[in-house]
Amino acid sequence: MAEPNPQAGDTGPPKGIPALKAHVIANKIDVALWGIRLLTVLCTFGYVLPVFNNSVSAFYKALLANAATSALRLHQRIPAREISLSREFVNRFFLEDSAHYLFYSLIFMNVAPNLLILTPIFLFALLHAASYSLTILDTLGQNSMWVARLLISLVEFQSRNILRVAALAEIVLFPLVVFMALVGYCGLMTPFVYYYFVTWRYTSRRNPYTRNTFRELRAAAERAASKPALPGALRSAILAAVQLVCRLAPPAEPQPQ
Repeated sequence: MAEPNPQAGDTGPPKGIPALKAHVIANKIDVALWGIRLLTVLCTFGYVLPVFNNSVSAFYKALLANAATSALRLHQRIPAREISLSREFVNRFFLEDSAHYLFYSLIFMNVAPNLLILTPIFLFALLHAASYSLTILDTLGQNSMWVARLLISLVEFQSRNILRVAALAEIVLFPLVVFMALVGYCGLMTPFVYYYFVTWRYTSRRNPYTRNTFRELRAAAERAASKPALPGALRSAILAAVQLVCRLAPPAEPQPQ
């Protein structure tokens, strides 16, 4: 008579703390990214609610954490063996969203703190950290921390809206940076450097939300300008602003035939 096998039917991967340790060892960079993104979220909360830390310190720590995240993602996307001093490599480098946000952190390291500056990096960190937290919870076990799973599900359910808000913050931040430069809260070159960041986001291949948000804002502005009750001067100002933004926009890439 065959002896019963207690492991029969248990074909799934191991769960619990040992499985988590093995996962951390096998995925060091991904786990490091998860931890740094959580730090970005916590520093943003620390800036808004400076209970345990100075708000200015929390602001710059959030930017540094975002820079570290972007550098690690660039390391994953572009291995060191592929780095070269060539035009092709530079073009490839600036096509990466991680390169965009690495420069984003550098742009605002010497700027007066502002919540709108932290908004895009907070939203991206929240979205990606929530996604990987689900992987961590799955490694621990199916029934672990159901409250956390519920919160993660809510974040992922709103992922499209989160990306749209992040794109809107990138756009609205540009006139704010211009105003900050005029009143002395940042350098006079900051708006010009940030303009290049916005053009990179507009032409991003992996994230079309900035480009789509520009189109939605243009459509909304043109609808507002077409209302008969709108004063003529205001209508002219809106249309002039739309034309100015269109002239500043980078040329559209040709579509493959």
